[in-house]
Amino acid sequence: MSTSSLEKKIILAVLVLALVLPAWLYPVLLAQLACMALFACSLNLLFGYAGLLSFGHAAFFGIAAYATGYATKEWGFTPELALLGALLLVLVVAYISGSLAIRRKGIYFSMITLALSQLVYFLIVAAPFSQNEDGYQGVPRGAFLGLIDLANNYVVYYFVLLVVALTWWGVYRVVNSPYGEVLKAIKDNEQRVVSLGYNVNRYKVLAFTLSAGVAAIAGGLKTIVFGLASLSDVHWHLSTDGVIMMILGGIGSIIAPVFGATILVLVHHMLSGEFDALVPVIMGGIFVACVLAFRGGVIQYIQTLVRALTGRSS
Repeated sequence: MSTSSLEKKIILAVLVLALVLPAWLYPVLLAQLACMALFACSLNLLFGYAGLLSFGHAAFFGIAAYATGYATKEWGFTPELALLGALLLVLVVAYISGSLAIRRKGIYFSMITLALSQLVYFLIVAAPFSQNEDGYQGVPRGAFLGLIDLANNYVVYYFVLLVVALTWWGVYRVVNSPYGEVLKAIKDNEQRVVSLGYNVNRYKVLAFTLSAGVAAIAGGLKTIVFGLASLSDVHWHLSTDGVIMMILGGIGSIIAPVFGATILVLVHHMLSGEFDALVPVIMGGIFVACVLAFRGGVIQYIQTLVRALTGRSS
């Protein structure tokens, strides 16, 4: 069984599981997991396929979270229109910031993205509509297309799942397109790609912008689900959480972020409350264990296990 066909079967299994899990688990928790998995997917698109590590993607997540909330609450936009507006805003911001950031490489690129993210954070803190630490509250879920009320938790979960699945499919198409092949080549040997006549910076800026757009959809969906946009949505800690989810799941795999997000979200959920202080310690332990034992992430372990089981059965 080839790796590509195996990964497709894992994707199908995850999709089927996502459809039936609300029968046993709280749908809002599953919706949160889907949003965080999509956020990790945005970082995986940028780093796993283009080799650009960003510590500033929380800015795009947060901008979309606040923009979606404001458009829904103040202007009465339907969820899909609010998401679209937030996405367009983030794409503009990401293109401008990405054009600046890609002028540097390696850790310098990462630090520039972190600095730009902190700039956005302080701008939102100063904004009068953000309500500072109280967060932008009372955002209505609205009705999808003006017809399907999202007030019910099960309905909003399947709405989130639909949007996440479509976005994931878009990412899959990008990384498996000729453009995606050039991105992989840039990651492997940038000078070789330059020598072939490609405008590498243009490809990097586009990858950065597309990645930010995926993060924006995740941020907007999170606001729709919880009716809240808070400073934690734009804090740099969220960017590091996304990087951890990406590495835990497995870098360079389209489905891997789901597993990394599942670990992080469930750990946070199970230890919420009086054990909040232990979350960084436990996540640090899990991260170290994964790096030492599963260098390819959880997805590599799952693929190895499935191949071993199918080999025995045959």
